[in-house]
Amino acid sequence: MRLHRDELALGGGFRIWRSWVLHRSRNRVKVPIISPATSPLLTVKENPFFIRGALPSSSQTKAIAAIVKNYNWREVVVIYEESPYGTGILPYLTDALLEINTLVSYRSGISPSANDDQILRELYKLKTMQTRVFIVHLQENLASRLFLKAKEAGMMNSGYAWIITDVLTSLLDLVDTSVIESSMQGVLGVKSYVPRSNELDMFTRRWRKRFRQEYPDMDQVELNVFGLWAYDSITLLAEAVEKVGTTAIPKLKKPDTRENLTDLDALGTSEVGSLLIDSMQNTELKSGLSGDFRIVDRELQPSPYQIVNIIGKGEKVVGFWTEKDGISHKLKMNGKTAKTNNKQLGVIIWPGESTIVPRGWEIPTSGKKLRVGVPDKGGLEQFIKVERDPKTQAVIATGLGPDVFKEVILSLPYAVPYEFIPFPIAHSPTSQNYDDLVHKITSKEYDAVVGDVTILASRSEYVDFTLPFSESSISAVVPVRNDDRKNAWIFLKPLKAELWIATGALFVFIGFVVWVLEHRVNKDFRGPKRKQVGMIFWFSFSTLVFAHKEKITSNLSRFVLIVWVFVVLVLTSSYTASLTSMLTVQQLQPTITDLNDLIKNGEYVGYQKGSFVKDVLTRMKFDSSKFRSYSTLEEYNDALSRGSKNGGVGAIVDELPYLRLLLNKYCRKYIMVGPTYKAAGFGFAFPKGSPLVPDVSRAVLKVIEGETMNNIIQKWFGNETDCPKQDGMATAASLTLDSFKGLFLIAGVSAGSSLLLFFLIFLYQNREILVTDDSIGKKLCAIAKVFDLKRDDSNSMSKKPSEGNESLTATVFAESDASIELSPNLPLQSPEIGISDGLGESPASEGFSTTETGTPVHETMSGTIEER
Repeated sequence: MRLHRDELALGGGFRIWRSWVLHRSRNRVKVPIISPATSPLLTVKENPFFIRGALPSSSQTKAIAAIVKNYNWREVVVIYEESPYGTGILPYLTDALLEINTLVSYRSGISPSANDDQILRELYKLKTMQTRVFIVHLQENLASRLFLKAKEAGMMNSGYAWIITDVLTSLLDLVDTSVIESSMQGVLGVKSYVPRSNELDMFTRRWRKRFRQEYPDMDQVELNVFGLWAYDSITLLAEAVEKVGTTAIPKLKKPDTRENLTDLDALGTSEVGSLLIDSMQNTELKSGLSGDFRIVDRELQPSPYQIVNIIGKGEKVVGFWTEKDGISHKLKMNGKTAKTNNKQLGVIIWPGESTIVPRGWEIPTSGKKLRVGVPDKGGLEQFIKVERDPKTQAVIATGLGPDVFKEVILSLPYAVPYEFIPFPIAHSPTSQNYDDLVHKITSKEYDAVVGDVTILASRSEYVDFTLPFSESSISAVVPVRNDDRKNAWIFLKPLKAELWIATGALFVFIGFVVWVLEHRVNKDFRGPKRKQVGMIFWFSFSTLVFAHKEKITSNLSRFVLIVWVFVVLVLTSSYTASLTSMLTVQQLQPTITDLNDLIKNGEYVGYQKGSFVKDVLTRMKFDSSKFRSYSTLEEYNDALSRGSKNGGVGAIVDELPYLRLLLNKYCRKYIMVGPTYKAAGFGFAFPKGSPLVPDVSRAVLKVIEGETMNNIIQKWFGNETDCPKQDGMATAASLTLDSFKGLFLIAGVSAGSSLLLFFLIFLYQNREILVTDDSIGKKLCAIAKVFDLKRDDSNSMSKKPSEGNESLTATVFAESDASIELSPNLPLQSPEIGISDGLGESPASEGFSTTETGTPVHETMSGTIEER
């Protein structure tokens, strides 16, 4: 590179090292540099006099990521050149792939000086990996050698996918045609889109003519986008010089004329450089050969990318990509994506002349089967059973987990050969568990783990699980108590203690209310105090069997009694039904109702060997010295039957599927108690980032949603036995207060409101006592005396009594607020008396023939006075 002392600006396709040389002297020389350098290592922010006249290689990474996402590839391998040019794209490409959740599983760096044997060894290494999607970022010479060796290694066959970057796709005409035809068929590539125009066609014809004249012995070489960018850059520079004007361009100052200096060192300082930079850093060349050549902040603005498929000697355009709209099949003439529903690429011929989209991965190490680890624990064979074929010695795994796995593999759209490898758990002297089995994946001993493996957060940190194929929770099973039907006090069990107490209290309250309402008007509720107290209890309790014989006269009492009889009817019917159930149906009642009872009582707890339940019990503060592990249902049964005091356990804590199996076999002996702790369920484990996981998860959904899953469950578990419900409601036969709160509330409010209404009327009728000047104590005593007096059945008499009876009548009226009226139409010796209590009760009449001593009237009056 030779620079002249009178140059105003530099332009051309510089190598990266030359760009760095110019970068070193930018502050001193101040010569604008416009270059189609694509390396992202050279940035305009660090070079104030640098203008990029090309798209950086990092701008194509999103287009490549869009292709990967379009085919749902989860892992890719990047093959790059070990040079500043090759490594510059890696951070941008990795970030673009991570945005679409695709992992760069391996980075393969190839030195430009590598020989063919080294390239072939690296390719064989890549072939042993499971990823089959390769992104190649190499220049044309090294890329040609790579694809020749890839063909030799058998990596250009069906199932492989190759994507090449812009630097190779745009310079494909520089690659030997024989290499393209023999070793690059089916490769996808991205390159900057250059729209066709009349200016481009005319320039191309002139260029081809001149090229043939100057190089008659060379094959025809087509123009590429880098040459077009270089031409547009020079055109843009010329326009900028014209804008600045030649008269404003002074000569370079202070050229260094010392000997033994490079041309760059001898170059003077340009005073016009700043003017040119200001003119060019934001400008546009609309009629450029490469299209809309627009510079913003000294950077060429992005343009659409073409996606091409290498077929035959050349390429076929299968789609386009823009940052705004992503992938599309066609573009409009102005470079914008066409509005179409088809957002997919065109038909692509993949390596091996296949039209089937590669799935992006293969079984690791060509020719080997998927190594599937299965737990071998010698029990609970419904879930996993491991045997060996006596003839071939091949491992045969059966049970719920392996059968679901086999159906899942069959439902995949491609074949996955596999083999089962047993992993001893229950019978191993080293006490290996399920965590050790899952860790075999991280140590690359197994490619997958199948069986009754529970999905746990701790395990998912180092393996990937599929969606669960079976639900799971953690609970406990305990023995049931002896049959309560032989209990002498079983008649008390239909009602809980609080319900007995509430019922008794309500009985007493209703009896008291009825006594208050009937005391003044009903002789059955009068008499000595002991008789009245007995009547309170007797009347309310006699309503249980509807055996009360006392006649009720007050309407308020009748209202209270109607409500109370309904309450009694409901209560007795419920009690009878509950007691009948207890006497006729065996009640399964657990020995304990909560896991915390086991801790308090110091009981031994059993769990399944190798299970994570042991860690769960430890976190629940169980004493590890109280743990006992078992492998089979028979061992569970034996341990529960013996109990903690006889070398067994007080409870078995395990996952719900195993406990259901235990209860189905021993349904009358044990019962499940709460609480239940949720778990994620059983799933298949694969290495972290395995591309099999999404496909297997989708296949699991198909299997469990169809009839196949029902058939598998029926095969291994059959129909559930006719057992009582094994849940926490086994002790719910006793009725609780909550079931009768509403009923008791209605009865209480009815009786209370009637009692309140009675006292309001009573106080109103005796208001003359309340307005006296006596003390409150005397007033209360007077009210109590009036309440204790019997109220007669009549308010008046039609005729005044004879003088002989005046003293008796006066005495009665003086002590009672009832009025007696004597009818004037009747003889004195046979008066008729009407009774009214003033509260709406029904009237009644009695006839008296005489008032002599010993007559009914005399006896009634005398008895009344004596009672009072």
